[in-house]
Amino acid sequence: MEGAVGLARLLVLAVIFVNGWTDAPNAIATAVGSGALSFRRGVALAAVCNFAGAALACLCFPAVADTVGELVSFAQPRSGVIALNAALLAIVLWAVAAWRFGLPTSESHALLAGLSGGALALGGGLAQLNAGAWIRALAGLGLSLPAGALAGRILRRALEGRIRRPDRGQRWAAALTALLHGAQDGQKFLALLLLIHGFGPDGRPSRLGLALLTAGVMALGTALGGKPIVEKVGTELAQLSPTEGLAADLGAGAVLLVCSALGLPVSTTHAKVAAVCGAGRQASGAVMGQMAGAWILTFPACGGIAFLLARLMTG
Repeated sequence: MEGAVGLARLLVLAVIFVNGWTDAPNAIATAVGSGALSFRRGVALAAVCNFAGAALACLCFPAVADTVGELVSFAQPRSGVIALNAALLAIVLWAVAAWRFGLPTSESHALLAGLSGGALALGGGLAQLNAGAWIRALAGLGLSLPAGALAGRILRRALEGRIRRPDRGQRWAAALTALLHGAQDGQKFLALLLLIHGFGPDGRPSRLGLALLTAGVMALGTALGGKPIVEKVGTELAQLSPTEGLAADLGAGAVLLVCSALGLPVSTTHAKVAAVCGAGRQASGAVMGQMAGAWILTFPACGGIAFLLARLMTG
């Protein structure tokens, strides 16, 4: 049991690292794509702001972590650890495969799919899933795309012709988006650390201490870059003017802020990509198709991988 808990702790840190590496670059993609930030400066900015967001969110938006922590309940600690290990392995495998092709996947969707697949593999059926928490989680994820697109379009129209130096605004907006990405995704993975430590002999440690650990690992992953995803979202998805890029950043940030305040786990990737499509006048159908295909496959793929891994671990 102790070995399984130790493995779970390592795996959740690996998932946080991969999230910073493959998901956080979305925050700076439009600013880099428009030339408002160089890639290196953008990465440094994203790393610092992701750290700050993940560290501060435990004080400002604790409801997001509470929702994620309530998604699945286990009758026995052993079954819970097995399901978590299977889910975390599935997330890492899927995220790295998507990064290889420069596709921004949603770790939020992967997390829900992995948890449900791992839990269902151990028996007990849907009784292990908390309906109230799932409704809140699915509501947030379902709002990501339409809310992001609408916010990006509204802000583009509001800002058009009114901003003299949109490149300066983009730098601040990229910092805000990275901060809110750290707040959203940091809380999701903080919930897993709290759950895993609850299975151990020491019980639950300091929430703030785990939040700082989450922030540090996420920032380290972000510091490595994720250049293929920045290029895909920032230049290949849509050709944005500086004003349109600013509208996309502010639109995505608005969605993340509202959902975080409401305690809804929202897909940061979906919110940013949708805001880019809403703010841009013409998005690439080919790139949108690639991303949509990856998003559609995320839930069945991660759920199926976690299900099979959980069965192997118990077999």
